[in-house]
Amino acid sequence: MPVLAGAEPFTFDGGPVGILLIHGFTGTPQSLRPWGEHLAAQGYSISCPRLPGHGTVLADMNATRWPDWYAAAERALEELQGRCTEVFTAGLSMGGTLAIRLAERHGERVSGLVLVNPSLGTERKDLALLKILARVLPSWKGVSNDIKKPGAREVAYSRIPLKAAVSLQDLWATTHADIAKVDVPILTFRSTQDHVVEPLSGRLLLDGVRSTDVTEQLLHNSYHVATLDNDAEQIFTQSAAWIADHVGKRGVS
Repeated sequence: MPVLAGAEPFTFDGGPVGILLIHGFTGTPQSLRPWGEHLAAQGYSISCPRLPGHGTVLADMNATRWPDWYAAAERALEELQGRCTEVFTAGLSMGGTLAIRLAERHGERVSGLVLVNPSLGTERKDLALLKILARVLPSWKGVSNDIKKPGAREVAYSRIPLKAAVSLQDLWATTHADIAKVDVPILTFRSTQDHVVEPLSGRLLLDGVRSTDVTEQLLHNSYHVATLDNDAEQIFTQSAAWIADHVGKRGVS
């Protein structure tokens, strides 16, 4: 199946410190490429896989489930660790959820997490109907391109594949159940105006992890896809500085 233009995975060979970037639900690596290019310019080795079912056609995504997306992220982590001395894991939206899940299962192999509007749950009662809707409808109106910056566009599906969305809820439940296992350093960015991920997710993250080194930065001029929005430069520069400050410190008291 042909891949949408711009949705291709990307890697950059750099120094011994690696950064795994993971895109969001219905999104593609395109949403993270500018961030990856900025980090690569700082000398880091970068990997950003295209998750299964993403960046082709909607039916492909409806045929995948969260273990497929997680397995792809895990393989990318293992590949990056094979050529780097340490790896930081970063993600946007569901990509942040998968990054958290990697830290839950492989905390000793993750030097730190950088998260942008990670999703961990919802307070919307209507989403309880997803399982019923998914039996009769393949998709629903989408949540892509939640971007404040004029002219900025995200390469993503315009509709939500409902069977995959049900699986996303399962990922939230699984990740939240184990979140107390996370003890790695965390830098998290949260848009104050996000029309996709609710404030609940930020609370679940900050209240749930065991990490003592946690920094939350607020983004006041961006919507959900903040890596392509007005505050992108803040994300790029602050994450690069944070990673540089944490290189070699994992496990050092």
